[in-house]
Amino acid sequence: MTRGIRIHRTGGPEVLVYEEFAVGQPGAGEALVRHTAIGLNFIDTYHRSGLYPLPLPSGIGLEAAAVVEAVGAGVSHVQPGDRVGYAGGPPGGYSERRLVPAQRLVKLPDSVSDRQAAAMMLKGLTVQYLIRRVYRVRAGETVLFHAAAGGVGLIACQWLKALGATVIGTVGSDAKAEVARAHGCNFPIIYTRENFADRVSEITGGAKLPVVFDSVGRDTFMGSLDCLQPRGLLAVFGNGSGPVPAFDLNLLADKGSLFVTRPTLMTYTARREDLEAAAEELFDVVGSGRVRIEVNQTYALKDAARAHRDIENRETTGSTILIP
Repeated sequence: MTRGIRIHRTGGPEVLVYEEFAVGQPGAGEALVRHTAIGLNFIDTYHRSGLYPLPLPSGIGLEAAAVVEAVGAGVSHVQPGDRVGYAGGPPGGYSERRLVPAQRLVKLPDSVSDRQAAAMMLKGLTVQYLIRRVYRVRAGETVLFHAAAGGVGLIACQWLKALGATVIGTVGSDAKAEVARAHGCNFPIIYTRENFADRVSEITGGAKLPVVFDSVGRDTFMGSLDCLQPRGLLAVFGNGSGPVPAFDLNLLADKGSLFVTRPTLMTYTARREDLEAAAEELFDVVGSGRVRIEVNQTYALKDAARAHRDIENRETTGSTILIP
């Protein structure tokens, strides 16, 4: 038996139940891992609320650092005793131990601690696919990254700065603006009192932007389109304020032949070679110090409900982890 968080119904943080459950031995292509640190991500609240439906009852959580305890048939790239991290795959990270598809595991280098790995695997790989593959940001470009003081945002600001880009970021308060600025955001925009589309136009002298990265969704979608130059790209990779409602595609033509994509990490790392290449690039920028991974909030695993309330109430900055 092991312990962890499971959901038997969808709803608010109160549906997160800390309980015992059985974990079997790994089958073919699987690994049994013991978690040392677990990442908290906004997508976890979507699973809990039912926005992204899961078959119930279900585990929850998509990111963790762990030690391999056993492997099933056909698994050779990791062995018992290896330090590993993962992002994505079947939910179930909010647990002491679990079975995972071994193809999702990558070995952690000595330069990355377990807590850093739990705080950066999903978030850091998300930044990697967004700024290196969805739109390959180049030195000298100016981009907008929403929620710049969040876990993904702080990694993105640092990485974009390292690439030589100018970073505009939206934040919710003066305090968060200072956090974002300290991590490479050149122009924090406090969206609670500024029209971010107007500010982008002012900052760029009316030239606007080649790309906007938007994890907020409904509340920012139209404004994000207004920030783009002709043939610009809007990458909507989250629904922090709710899903984007249906809209007339002719709007994209009217605003300058714009592009919109709704990418996911799982699609961009579905192939093992893509996952390994992305992880290698992430570990390199972290190991070199160009991107710092800072854990700003830590909770006991049993207190996951409190952690969910805090992240949904925008009371956190940067990365948050759970400790089994």
